[in-house]
Amino acid sequence: MTNTQFQTKVHNFSAGPGILPQVAIDNSIKAIQNFAGMDLSILEISHRSKQFEAVMADAVQMVKDLLGVPVGYSVLFLQGGASMQFCMIPMNLLDENDTAAYLKTGEWAMRATKEAGLFGNVKVVATSENENYNWIPKDYTIPSDCNYFHCTSNNTIFGTEMFSFPESPVPVVCDMSSDIFSRPIDVSKFDIIYAGAQKNMGPAGVTLVIIKDAILGKITRKIPTMLDYRVHIKNGSMYNTPPVFAILVCLETLKWVKELGGVEGMETRNKEKASLLYAEIDRNPLFKGTCAFEDRSRMNVCFILTKPELEEDFLQLAKEKNLSGIKGHRSVGGFRASLYNALPIESVQALVEAMQEFEKLKR
Repeated sequence: MTNTQFQTKVHNFSAGPGILPQVAIDNSIKAIQNFAGMDLSILEISHRSKQFEAVMADAVQMVKDLLGVPVGYSVLFLQGGASMQFCMIPMNLLDENDTAAYLKTGEWAMRATKEAGLFGNVKVVATSENENYNWIPKDYTIPSDCNYFHCTSNNTIFGTEMFSFPESPVPVVCDMSSDIFSRPIDVSKFDIIYAGAQKNMGPAGVTLVIIKDAILGKITRKIPTMLDYRVHIKNGSMYNTPPVFAILVCLETLKWVKELGGVEGMETRNKEKASLLYAEIDRNPLFKGTCAFEDRSRMNVCFILTKPELEEDFLQLAKEKNLSGIKGHRSVGGFRASLYNALPIESVQALVEAMQEFEKLKR
C-alpha cells in the first residue's frame, strides 16, 4: 500500500472491537452474499448444515494448529463474552467452600475476582491496584490448597502485559482476550485459556475457550446446562445455535494469521510496532508512558501528555490526521493506542509523525 493511500486511510487504534484484516472483512462480505456456493447468505443458513459444520471444524483446527494445542484439550466457541467466563469458570471449578487464587492487575481481573466470590472463596495473591495498575506483580506465592489460579495476560485499560507466567502448584486459568494470537504461548502450561474475540481474533459476539478436559467434573455443584463446559464439549460448541457469522470471521482472520507466519510472525510484527511507538513516547518531551518499562503492553500502549492542558489540542490533531480511537479509557484518561495484529506499521508511523508534528507546534 502506498503512502498516498495511507494519507486518506483511517488509522484504527480502537481498543475493541478492534481492527480486522481487510481480507477477512472482504471474504466475510462475500459469505454474506453467497456462502459456499449455496446462493444463500451465511446469515441465513442452518448451523447444522454441512457447510457451516465445516467452518466450525476448520476454525477449531486452525486454533489448534496456530497455538499448538495438545491432545486432551477442547476448543470451544461460546457466547456471552469473556465476562460470561468470569462466572462459568468458578461455577465449573469451585464448590462452595473451595478457594481460588486471583492475580488482580486491572479492571477485568478485578471483575473476574469479584464474580468468583459468588461461588466460593477468593484469595488475591497480589495486586498493583494501589498504583493504578501500572505494573504487574511478580513476587507472590500461589497457595497449593487452591482449586485454581487465575490471571489476565494483558490489561487493555492500563496498558500492561504479562510476558512470563508463574510456575503454579494448581491449575492455571488465563484471560487472554486482548493478546491471544499475538505471540506464541505454551498451552500445556494452562488449564483454561479464554478470550473474547473482538480484540485480536474477530468481531464481538463469540468467545474462544481452550480447556483441559481433565479439569472438569471434580465438583458437586449443580451447573446450569448452558454454563456447563462438558455440555459444550460434547456438542461441539453447538448445543444451541452458535454465532455463525462471528465464527466465520474468526476463521478468516486466523487464516490471515497463518499466511503471515502464524503467531511467530505476529510477534515479530507486534514487537516492531510497539518498539516504534514507545521509542517516540520516550524521546518526545511532550509525552510520557504510564506503565513500568518491563510490563509495557505490545497490544495497548498507554501514554499521557506532560502538559495535560494540551490534551484536546492533540486529539484534534489526531482527528485531522485520521487517527481514530486513541483517547484513553474514561477511567484513566490520556491516550491509548491499540496495536492489535491487523494494525499495519504504517498506522503506527502515522501516529508517530503526528506526535512529532505536535512537538514542533507546541515546544
